[in-house]
Amino acid sequence: MQIASPASDQGLARYETLDIHMQAIECVIQVMHAHMNEDLALEDLASVACLSSYHFNRVFRRLIGIPPVEFLSALRFQAARRLLLTTSLSVTDICFEVGYTSMGSFTTRFTQLVGLSPRLLRQRAHEFEPPLIEELVEPAAKRFPGSPNTRMKNTIRGWISAPASFQGTIYVGLFTSPIPQGAPVRCTKLHAAGTYALHGVVDGVYYLRSAAFPQAADLRACLLPGEKILLGSNMSPLVVQAGLVSGNADLVLHPPRLTDPPLVMGLPLL
Repeated sequence: MQIASPASDQGLARYETLDIHMQAIECVIQVMHAHMNEDLALEDLASVACLSSYHFNRVFRRLIGIPPVEFLSALRFQAARRLLLTTSLSVTDICFEVGYTSMGSFTTRFTQLVGLSPRLLRQRAHEFEPPLIEELVEPAAKRFPGSPNTRMKNTIRGWISAPASFQGTIYVGLFTSPIPQGAPVRCTKLHAAGTYALHGVVDGVYYLRSAAFPQAADLRACLLPGEKILLGSNMSPLVVQAGLVSGNADLVLHPPRLTDPPLVMGLPLL
């Protein structure tokens, strides 16, 4: 008979606890989706996870990367963006629909997170024309500008991996927050997987986020691709110090997961 050592028992217990916590967090996020127009306090969300408010806040932040209140706020503005692009509801009605009671607060916060005011987002959507397929084909020299191992000061350089079947536009942005919101510190756009570079990055701590929008002739499918969108993010932040970058700047694009921080930005209308 093989007897497990105390160390292996502890490792198994930690793994089981992590799995239980992730299941609880996923239940909480599902509740957020279903009741985002209601007044959900931290205590309400913690009760769903069967944890104390303090412990729940720590667990959620450790597993998801942001506090639960920020995650819920981002979900609400993501829903507001969708309603603006898919319905004729007034901005006031949308404000109340996603749980806000003050139009001023809603508009200010929406503009900060999405990068455009609600009315400007809707206006640009009416003017937007999806790119033609031939516009999405770039010369190889432009698509792969040099070696991904090249190190330049104040430049973040990495590799974007995507399914071979993907055809569309890939946005890569650098943010000071784990949630991709507002205007990025630096950004670039690709039409195929491969190398990318973000130049002129000053010293600081940053989060790398990518969103890939598949080619679509339909305006709604182009702006709101839903499950067809691909997302990528680095779990650990990048640190730029004295112009040198530390951290992994490569991203692997994947279909959306329930626990991914909500994409709030008004891509590709910015």
